Amino acid sequence: MMSDNRLFKMLYYLLDKERATAPELAAEFEVSTRTIYRDVEALSSAGIPIYAEPGRNGGIYLLQDFILDRAILSENEKQEVLTAIQSIFATGYTGEKELLTKLSAIFNVNTRNWLEVDFSRWGKRIYDNSKFEILKTAVIQCRKVKIVYENSNSRRSTRIVQPLKISYKSKEWYLKAFCMEKQDFRTFKLNRILELELLEDTFVPRPYPEEKNNLQQIYPKIVLSFSKAIAYRVYDEFDESEIKYQKNGDLIVCTEIPVDTWLTGYLLSFGAQVEVIEPKYLKGILAEQAQEIYKKNKP
Repeated sequence: MMSDNRLFKMLYYLLDKERATAPELAAEFEVSTRTIYRDVEALSSAGIPIYAEPGRNGGIYLLQDFILDRAILSENEKQEVLTAIQSIFATGYTGEKELLTKLSAIFNVNTRNWLEVDFSRWGKRIYDNSKFEILKTAVIQCRKVKIVYENSNSRRSTRIVQPLKISYKSKEWYLKAFCMEKQDFRTFKLNRILELELLEDTFVPRPYPEEKNNLQQIYPKIVLSFSKAIAYRVYDEFDESEIKYQKNGDLIVCTEIPVDTWLTGYLLSFGAQVEVIEPKYLKGILAEQAQEIYKKNKP
């Protein structure tokens, strides 16, 4: 593995410098001159057009028009490497972006800027992207952050946490962290982090405990009927396997989800375009909420 890594570095070195002597390469890669000549032989056997010229003005060269070609990576593999790097940059990575240009030149492959990722909500581009950048820095550099957080019960608290991982699930971004106040692992929804401060204090990262499939909660079965007029919203939120078309164009959704304030608020956002079929008690909760809304907003 170390030899393969050195061979690749030697190729890049020769592509960059055009020519090098065996002692120069030996010093660069901290090996003997004999090892360098063995590496040259190995590269030549692999089909790389590398050659050595003896004499005072000699040295080790690559054929002038050589590019890293099928001898090392196939066309598909080169595209995969460049696509992976481009995807990382699209997420907002601020590393040396000239790496993509260098590898494109070495591979002799042109890449199109086909991927764009924007972490912001509509109208909050600057703050959301800035928040993501700060948290990314905190995770990479293992630095604590101070946050002001609003939980699902509308309780606001200030905490100092050790950010461990940024996670994307169900169309939302979350921060997985160790909370210093609770002395336990917690998950914070990024949209509910109202204030954020990157601290100088560092920490030793610990693995975030992953959920085990056999410990997943069992949620009640929910059956809903949606008007065909808002079908686009149904497909935004539910898996196609949970949706059944009706002859009149309406949609029946059968899913398993916790019955809480988020669910009732979500269903109320559909107005009269949704009807609860099961469970019956959810119909009552929704009706009571609708009555309260009517009382507060009636003319």
